[in-house]
Amino acid sequence: MHLGFYAPLKAPDHPTPSGDRAMARALIAALEYGGATVTLASTLRSRDGTGDSALQTRLLDQAQGEIARFSQLGRAEGWQAWVTYHNYYKAPDLIGPSVARHLGIPYLLIEASRARKRLIGPWARFAKATETASDAADVIFYFTHRDAETLERDRAGAQQLIHLPPFLMRSSVDAAAAPDGHMLAVGMLREGDKLASYKIIADTLAQLPDTGWSLRIAGDGAARARVEALMAPFGPAVQFLGQLDADALADVYRTSSLLFWPGVNEAFGLAYLEGQAAGLPVVAQDRPGVRDVLAPGDYPDPAGGIPPLAARLQKLLSDSELRHRLGRKAQDHVAAHHLLPAASATLFSGLAKCGVYR
Repeated sequence: MHLGFYAPLKAPDHPTPSGDRAMARALIAALEYGGATVTLASTLRSRDGTGDSALQTRLLDQAQGEIARFSQLGRAEGWQAWVTYHNYYKAPDLIGPSVARHLGIPYLLIEASRARKRLIGPWARFAKATETASDAADVIFYFTHRDAETLERDRAGAQQLIHLPPFLMRSSVDAAAAPDGHMLAVGMLREGDKLASYKIIADTLAQLPDTGWSLRIAGDGAARARVEALMAPFGPAVQFLGQLDADALADVYRTSSLLFWPGVNEAFGLAYLEGQAAGLPVVAQDRPGVRDVLAPGDYPDPAGGIPPLAARLQKLLSDSELRHRLGRKAQDHVAAHHLLPAASATLFSGLAKCGVYR
C-alpha cells in the first residue's frame, strides 16, 4: 500500500518541536507499522495566524503548483489514498482534495475542525477551503469526543467518522519506575493558554505547605520571563529545565513523582500520554480533550477553582502508595489504548472502509 501524506499546519520534518509535529510523525509511524509505504507529499505550510489576505493569496497560488506536482508524483508512485493531518481554518488543506480527485483515490482527514462562523471575516477564504476539504473527505478520524460534535453536525453525505485516540510513537511502555522525586510540568512557555496553565500552577503551589515539595518545569519559549515571575515566590523549589530532547525528557519523566498540568484549552496534550506511559499519576483539571487521554480517575472540575486542585496535589504528594497505584493504572491505560498497535489498527480500518486494503 502506497499513501501520500500531508500536514498543512506543520510538516513532520519541521525544525521546531511541537505537539503537531510529534503527532504528524506518529501518524506516519502508525501507517508504516501497518505495512504502508508513506510519501511525505508537500511541505507547504498553509498557516495564516493573523487573517492576512495577501498571505492567503500567496498560499493559494503556491498550492496550485503543488497540486500539479503531486498529482504527477502520486500517479508515478501509485498512491492508493491521500491522508492529511490537521485541517482547520488557519491552516487548511489546499492541496489534498484536488490531488485525490485528479488521481481518483480516497481522501482521508485526521483531526479536522469545522468553523462555519469563520466563513465571514478575515479568514473567510481559508475557512471555505477548510470546509471544502472536510466535505471532500471519505473518512475523518477525530481525536476527541469534543471534535466529534461539529463533525457529526456537518457530516457530508456517507462520510465515515472514526475515533482515533491520540497515541505515542511507540509499540510498548517501559517498566514503570516508582513515581518518587520532583513534581513535573511539561509545556511550552508561551502566551495564551500555556501561560494560563502556568498561572493556575502558581496559584495552586501557593496553597501547598511551604516545604516538602519541588517542581521541575520542562519547556521554553517567549513567555519564559513571565512564567519565571509567576514562580519567583517559590524560590529554589521550582527549577526550570529548558527545552529538552526526547531522551532527556524521558529521563525526567522517570525521575519524577507526578505530572502536574491543568490543561487550559489543550486539544488533548501529548505530555499527558508521555507521563502516564512512564508510570506517573497526573494532576489535571477535568477539561474537554484532556479527559480523552487520561486514565479514569479523580480530576477536579475547573469550575471549582484552585482549592480542589491543591487538595488533590497535596493528597498525592503525601501518599506514595497512592502515587504508585495510580501510576501503574495510568501506564496500563496508555498501553491498552494509546500506542502504535491500536492506532495502526484504527487507521487501517478507515482505509478499508474506502476500499484500500493491505
